[in-house]
Amino acid sequence: MRDWQNDMRMKIPKFLPLMFMILVLIGVGGWLVSMNSKTTITYTNPVGGMTNIGDPFVLKDGNQYYMYATSEATYGFRAWQSNNLVDWEEKEIVYDIYKQTDQWATGDFWAPEVIKYNNQFYMTYSARNHKGSLQISVAVSKNPTGPFKDISTEIINQEGSYIDGHIFIDDGKPYLYYVKDCSENIIKGRHVSQIYVQEMNDELTSLIGEPKLLLEPDQEWEGLNGDYQWNEGPFVMKQDGKYYLMYSANYYASADYGVGYAIADNPLGPFKKASENPVLSKDVEGGISGPGHNSVTVGPDGQTLYIVYHTHTFPGVPSGNRQMNIDRLFFEKGKLKVDGPTSKEQIINSR
Repeated sequence: MRDWQNDMRMKIPKFLPLMFMILVLIGVGGWLVSMNSKTTITYTNPVGGMTNIGDPFVLKDGNQYYMYATSEATYGFRAWQSNNLVDWEEKEIVYDIYKQTDQWATGDFWAPEVIKYNNQFYMTYSARNHKGSLQISVAVSKNPTGPFKDISTEIINQEGSYIDGHIFIDDGKPYLYYVKDCSENIIKGRHVSQIYVQEMNDELTSLIGEPKLLLEPDQEWEGLNGDYQWNEGPFVMKQDGKYYLMYSANYYASADYGVGYAIADNPLGPFKKASENPVLSKDVEGGISGPGHNSVTVGPDGQTLYIVYHTHTFPGVPSGNRQMNIDRLFFEKGKLKVDGPTSKEQIINSR
């Protein structure tokens, strides 16, 4: 017995390290497989499974995403939540006109956007007032999923119809970009939508100074021969000291609806449109019709930018029934570029 024990003591050091290394390698291999499965997310447009929506705006707060869209046009807005930009869960109604103290609007609730500012969440949206004109309101909530309460109904104190309010904060200073809608804006006999900007007060309840015209239809792809012309859906980003104003042009229920951009050295402009516009347009072979009215967010890796936009649910019959898409957006030598629209499987890196 004593000899057997001594023999085992001599053999253990020879094979134990090898077994240990094998177990470690197996464990590390399994961990790497697990890590790879967690860090690689694939998707194919459209994402989220929602239809009959439009104008998707995505807010990232912490590691969660919140998407707001034109969705309950008769009285308010729905929202969706995701942790990866691909899989979305529908939430409760986040804004309801019937739960407001001042029921100032009668319908046509369009294009909600939400930003986080001073530890609260501010929503801009447009709706039709009792006079029959479209106007922009600002609502606030302590939570990204609402409920949102109006704090500044009809923030634009001017005649006409106004839609697509977009708040951009630059070095602590808020600006409101918005659209003078073509429904009431007639120029030389044509209905024209134009994009304006004004500074806001720190409470985001009123505008400062005079409105400044930034963009109007003037490129061939924007349908300059039509009696109705659009530049709408403004979204602003700052990159390397430059301001990039993205916008949509053409009729929203047309396959030709698309996205362009303009650049300025100042958030108040002047903005110059890119000669390579549009940067996002239809792909008939891919079944993509009318990509437009976008927002931009950062991916789960905290670095990659993604454009969020809608396309027509039924490409052969373009209408207000739309769905959400995402694609990679990047800057190259001062130019804004979109890797899309895509209709085949794509990858999102979450780390």
